[in-house]
Parts: sequence; structure tokens; C-alpha cells
Amino acid sequence: MHFGTPRRRRGALALALATVLAVGATACGSGDDQGDGGTPAVEVSGAADASKATVLDNPFDKPDLVLTDTEGEEYSLVEQTAGKPTLLFFGYTNCPDVCPLTMGNIALAESQLTPEQQDELQVVFVTTDPERDTPEELGTWLKGVVPGAVGLTGDFATIQAGARTLGISVEPSTVREDGEVESVHGSQVVYFSPEDDKARVVYTEDVPLATYEKDLPKLVEGKLP
Repeated sequence: MHFGTPRRRRGALALALATVLAVGATACGSGDDQGDGGTPAVEVSGAADASKATVLDNPFDKPDLVLTDTEGEEYSLVEQTAGKPTLLFFGYTNCPDVCPLTMGNIALAESQLTPEQQDELQVVFVTTDPERDTPEELGTWLKGVVPGAVGLTGDFATIQAGARTLGISVEPSTVREDGEVESVHGSQVVYFSPEDDKARVVYTEDVPLATYEKDLPKLVEGKLP
């Protein structure tokens, strides 16, 4: 059981100035330690700009996650998003800032797409706090933040292992001596192309609404920003 109000630990995606991106930033916690995340080195082209998408030189596979959706049904990420443009984010409903801001920006940008494009785009939110984020809690939160998104919950170890295949750090929530919850997870949004179902683009928490508005129409068509 977790108690108290979570605080955010701000952490940016570690971007090398040359060609290497270590996808292992942390957010939505407190303290100074950075999570490891098992981080594979992902090559990118050009200098990093935190306000824009990071295009991956070497795309990597979609995690083989089988979890529970907000209806209580089994959901296979690989099978049920196959051949569809997909945005994947790991977060939790009690997050005070990063998660609602990120998902809210995606929702606003998505609302500007045509109905057909909205049907095609898959937005998947995987909780990093499954003890509190039941299917019901997750469903209620998503309806208020990003209607139409798929919400997934399940065994923490499974979620953590899936995130780590992308180099995203997800750590168990802990309770501090003052009663506050300390929760740390990577704040990246990962885009999987409908062309090959591989991760092609990463967005950090610093990406503004305008970037999503510009990029989503391209992503739906399988084009890189």
C-alpha cells in the first residue's frame, strides 16, 4: 500500500551530443538517484533538441507485454497494436505533473486529427503503480485526461521488464519516512511505426504541445518527423 502525495523528481533523457542516446531518464519521484533501466544504447542522428522528436538510427522491438486493460481483459501489446501507429508511455495516475501534462498534450494534438486518423493512432498508457492503478482507477483517470487511450495494468515485475527492453527506467514506489510516496519512472514517449512495428521516435517530457501537433499527422502515416 502506498501513502501520501507523490513528488516529482525531474530528469531529462540523457542525450549524447554526437550519436548515442541512452534512454533511461527518470521522473515523477523525489531524491537524487537516477534509475538504471538496463539502458540499451540507441543511435540518433544530429544534435539533440529536447523540444523536438528524437529519431532513432537503429530502431528496436516493441516489448512483448501482456497485461490487463481497463475492462479487465487480457491485452497483448504486440498483437493488438500490430501494423498501427502507436505511442507508448509508462506512468501512473497519481503523478502530479509529468504524466497528466504529457498525456494531455497528446490528447490535444490527437483531437486535431481527422476521425479516421484518430481511429488509426494507438495511444497506450502502462501504469508503473499497479498496486493503486486498478483497471477501474486507470479507466476513470484516462477518460478525464486522454479519452480513447488504452490503459494497461498488471504485475509490476512484468511492467518493469517490458520498460527496460526500451531502456526506460521503472522503479518500485517507496514510502519515505515523512509518509510521501517516492515513485520514479522514465518520462519518454516512444513511437512505433506501422510499417514494421519498431520503435522509431522518442519524445522527452520537455516536448511541447506544438511538436505533437506538428508530428502526429506524419506519425499516423508511418512517416518520421
